Amino acid sequence: MAIQRVRVVYFSATGSTEKVAMAVAKGAAYKLGKPVTVTNISLPMAREKEISFTPSDLVIVATPTYAGRVPNKILPYFQNKLMGNGALAVPVVLFGNRSFDNALAELCAELEAHGFHTVSAAAFVGQHAFATELAHGRPNAQDLDQAEDFGKKVAERLLSMAETPAPVQVSGDPAAPYYTPLGTDGQPAKFLKAKPVTDMKKCSQCGVCAAVCPMGAIDPKNVASVPGTCIKCQACVTKCPLDAKYFDDPAFLSHKAMLEENYTRPAESVLFL
Repeated sequence: MAIQRVRVVYFSATGSTEKVAMAVAKGAAYKLGKPVTVTNISLPMAREKEISFTPSDLVIVATPTYAGRVPNKILPYFQNKLMGNGALAVPVVLFGNRSFDNALAELCAELEAHGFHTVSAAAFVGQHAFATELAHGRPNAQDLDQAEDFGKKVAERLLSMAETPAPVQVSGDPAAPYYTPLGTDGQPAKFLKAKPVTDMKKCSQCGVCAAVCPMGAIDPKNVASVPGTCIKCQACVTKCPLDAKYFDDPAFLSHKAMLEENYTRPAESVLFL
């Protein structure tokens, strides 16, 4: 198949999904001998414009898994701003060692519904955003080598094809409900309204947390104030240079503890070629 460009579109609040997406793109571009162009949609302004593709594009579309699905506040971007126009797509999700549940199936379905032809897909393991003992330090060098090799295999498969393949078949149900977070007591942990807290003894009001928030939820003039929607992505926590941000919501902490008690076994990435 005549691929002219490898294009990458990713949402990556803390950087893990970005690493995997770029590794997949690197492998594919190497085999195809084509350039890579990158669109990072992690910040609000980046999600304002539509992006159109062509049948000669191979597009790596990557997102983390939130509650077993594509992050619900980012989903409208995939639904309304990406114009496939017959481009080939490789959906990629990252999951925090528990499970990718239905996230990959949902992403595949959305891309197919909006003009893309999905040709391969993958779910890679990354350090959990807030239960950081899960897959700590991943994606590691081995994970990224696997992602790059996956990209090469995708490209090799496309080079041997004369016609557009059937949509990739992945596990999961794109219409399934969101995963229900549980606490250590086994009951649903309700922390939808939880927001980060600021330790003002550490905070210098540098504004980094406001600048990196994917939802623009933090007030840059008073970073202790979070008037907007928080998706618990942990960008503000992980990128604060003074470790001044944290979550103290009891239900949130109970769910974190439950995950770290039950999902420490090393999960494996799943590839669909």
